[in-house]
Amino acid sequence: MPSSVISTLRYNSKTTTLRIIFVTGMIYDYKNVPHKIYQAMKTSDSKGIYFNLHIKGKYEFKKVER
Repeated sequence: MPSSVISTLRYNSKTTTLRIIFVTGMIYDYKNVPHKIYQAMKTSDSKGIYFNLHIKGKYEFKKVER
C-alpha cells in the first residue's frame, strides 16, 4: 500500500541498515534495525504509523546528504 509519508524503503542485511526515503526527498539511514522490523514495516498498512511506533526514537540514525 502506498504511503503518504514514506516514498521508499531499502534494507542492507549485511549492515542491518534501513534506509528510508521520505516523500519530501529527505533520506535517513537507521542503524542496527533487525530484518523482522524491516519486513513488518514493508508489509504494514500504514508505514508512517509503523515508523512512528517502532523506529523513530528507537534506532540511531543519520541524515544522508545527496
